[in-house]
Amino acid sequence: MSQDFRLFPERASSYALEVDHLYFFLIGMTVFFAGLITCALLFFSMRYRRSLGRRGDHERATLAIELVWTLVPLAVVLFVFVWGARLYFAASMAPGEAMEFLATGKQWMWKIQHPTGQREINALHVPAGETVVLTLTSEDVIHSFYVPAFRVKRDVVPGLYSRVWFRADRTGTFHLLCAEYCGTKHSQMIGSVVVLEPEEYERWLSGVPAGASPVEEGALLFESLRCASCHSPASGRRGPDLAGRYGGQAALADGRSVAFDAEYVRESLLDPARKVAAGYEPLMPTYAGQVNEAQVLQLIAFIKTLAPGAQPEEPR
Repeated sequence: MSQDFRLFPERASSYALEVDHLYFFLIGMTVFFAGLITCALLFFSMRYRRSLGRRGDHERATLAIELVWTLVPLAVVLFVFVWGARLYFAASMAPGEAMEFLATGKQWMWKIQHPTGQREINALHVPAGETVVLTLTSEDVIHSFYVPAFRVKRDVVPGLYSRVWFRADRTGTFHLLCAEYCGTKHSQMIGSVVVLEPEEYERWLSGVPAGASPVEEGALLFESLRCASCHSPASGRRGPDLAGRYGGQAALADGRSVAFDAEYVRESLLDPARKVAAGYEPLMPTYAGQVNEAQVLQLIAFIKTLAPGAQPEEPR
């Protein structure tokens, strides 16, 4: 058989093997029950063919049969549900420490920034054996980040943030695709994930101009947009202090309380009048059209690092 022909995508992560186990179980279960039903159909058709059109006293409901064909499918379905739910939650939450990448979908490319500042388009270099987490968003339409070899796929919706993680367990180059029709050149939105040994990855990093990291670029944006003029202790309390707030709760002027997360930060930047912080006037201008989605992600990365007492000074 040709090496270019594969019935199933190659596997390059431990999670991929778990997904394949469930998939093969579903195929096996489908074949088993299809065969069982077909054999039963043929057997009873031949066994009782002479009684066609006649009814006898022996025809009666059997409780045991009713229970079997009700409880057995129920047990199988619940088993598959629990198995699938476990895999779903495992795919949603990265285990332990991870390398944080930023990825933005745009017609028709993936723009990716490394935690150390390196940038790539339609390519992602990662070290083998390391947990990689990508925060995903879109600048225009719905995309879908899909790496078949890792069995990971996540829809990327404009205005929302999604996260996907994987841990490659072998080196190589693997397809990176968009699995959601996103326009006329959707079929050309093809990239690659290049998995290197940790030492090779470090050499690759050293050979690529790094520039500023997402946190450093977010700090520069925070200063250039003069955010500290309202969000620093010296600002006269024109805006809430952001230090140590990320991951907590934000009290709003209308009495509600919402999560202080990436979605809240993005909305506060682009539509600040929608959710005004409790105790403050709606003075913040909108930055829609002044910052793109990649820059919003950089600002979020910087705000995440602000610990209590580490608020940047107001720019002079």
